[in-house]
Amino acid sequence: MSFISGSTLGLKPSQVTRLEKFAKRRVPANMVITHELARSLTDLSFEINRQLGLLIDRKGRLERIIVGDARSILIPKLSGWRVGAGRLRGLRLIHTHLKDEPLSSEDLSDLALLRFDLVSTIGVDQYGLPTLMRIAYLLPPNPKNQVWEFLEPAPPSQLDLEFLVFVKSLEDEISRTLKGKRIGAENERAYLIGRVIGNEWDKNESLDELVELVNSCGLDVVATCIQNRESADPRYLVGRGKLKEIVIDALQKGADVLVFDTELTAAQVKAISEFTEIKVLDRSQIILDIFAQRAKSSEGKLQVELAQLRYALPKLSEKDDALSRLTGGIGGRGPGETRLEIDRRRIRSRIGFLERQIVQVGKARLIRRSLRSRRKVPIVSIVGYTNAGKSTLMNNLTRSKVLVEDKLFATLDPTSRRLRFPRETQVIITDTVGFIKDLPETLVKAFAATLDELADADLLLHVIDSANPNVENQLEAVESLLDRLSLSDKTIIRVFNKIDLADAEVVSNLCASYEGLALSALDSRTFHRLIERVEDEILKRLELELDNKDAETVASGA
Repeated sequence: MSFISGSTLGLKPSQVTRLEKFAKRRVPANMVITHELARSLTDLSFEINRQLGLLIDRKGRLERIIVGDARSILIPKLSGWRVGAGRLRGLRLIHTHLKDEPLSSEDLSDLALLRFDLVSTIGVDQYGLPTLMRIAYLLPPNPKNQVWEFLEPAPPSQLDLEFLVFVKSLEDEISRTLKGKRIGAENERAYLIGRVIGNEWDKNESLDELVELVNSCGLDVVATCIQNRESADPRYLVGRGKLKEIVIDALQKGADVLVFDTELTAAQVKAISEFTEIKVLDRSQIILDIFAQRAKSSEGKLQVELAQLRYALPKLSEKDDALSRLTGGIGGRGPGETRLEIDRRRIRSRIGFLERQIVQVGKARLIRRSLRSRRKVPIVSIVGYTNAGKSTLMNNLTRSKVLVEDKLFATLDPTSRRLRFPRETQVIITDTVGFIKDLPETLVKAFAATLDELADADLLLHVIDSANPNVENQLEAVESLLDRLSLSDKTIIRVFNKIDLADAEVVSNLCASYEGLALSALDSRTFHRLIERVEDEILKRLELELDNKDAETVASGA
């Protein structure tokens, strides 16, 4: 591996040789830099009229020499170097400034984004000698949200700083501050970024829902932000400048994950991941992860894995040099397949296998539905926005024990129970997975077998959380998805739940506007109107089927 980063075009062989000799030099571990090395660095920088930088580890070894231009240097990729919440990178950056100018905004951004032990510049005078050394270092999280601090400028020969003692103390303080914030919480910490386009109200509502999703996923939210733009940035979604602010703030707050409240494109995932070493997730991945945690049946697990693979395939890209290695051996010499192509082929193969398995599951489900149909038992399916109270209603209607949690997507696998009404009418009642706004298309496709249950339902109970401030948006989101699934022609009874938590006038207006009825799924005494309405609809349907059958019999006899 070359120790020189940047272009050496235009340099004399003797100058390149001098650069190569730098790599063999060491700095005493407890010094930032020696006066001799600083003088050699500024002398060569003056001679070639370019900025020169050094990356030095804590043992004093020169890990990389960076050749820039007259105004700046470009930091190379630092793969392999540690970084994380409460830790610095273990590298310090020192580079020259040909006009003896102060630390630039780019220097400070590099300090914060790359978590250097410190960043320092050395001014170069008109004779190529070092002038003042300016040093900046990161601060622990603090009430003023101050990210960095400066040492008093001094010539390299007069710099009085015990480097190892200083950086160890600094890192311990950063770690201690972040651990204090983590007391009682072992989960990963998430920094949420809201949608960039749309009206303010919608963006805030969506971000609030993302907070619930992230909490259901098992992450702790450390901060949220919204960037207002007329259009999304095609590369970074929020724009490079805003992304820089977000990453610096996230690092200061000890965030482990950036979560975007939209589905990122493959290009955006790649660009943002190259910009920061913090894990990057989007709304769809959070939903997929919740589904993966909730899936209990073999069918649910198959569907979740299929959705995850379909989501990941277009975003699969070369992350590092390891993926570009070529396979070899007999029959594989020459260009062969790249590791990336092999990974894609394996994913496609796995997707094909899962699709075949789910087709088999669908056939088994079809057989069960056929048996129900022969027995002439009507089917009632409970649908609704996630966490609207569907499973609670199911439990109290049928005296069953479907899992109930105050979390989004607590129910993933469909559950069916038999229910007998007062007029001796029997139905199969089914609890289904909750819906959500902007449900990823991969999930809709993967859960087709589960959602097929709805196609055979004779009646849909749409359970709505009347206490939710976004009740009408949630109602419309569910019915829009039902329309996408070609289910909007079915008889739907809208049930406004949680009246014990909602304003009575609001509930009354909702019932009048949407021809619904109100109840509390926790209180079976409020079920009378629902039971009566459902039985009426089922009996009406059975009578219609009987009339049609009689008409067919008469027609065939004629």
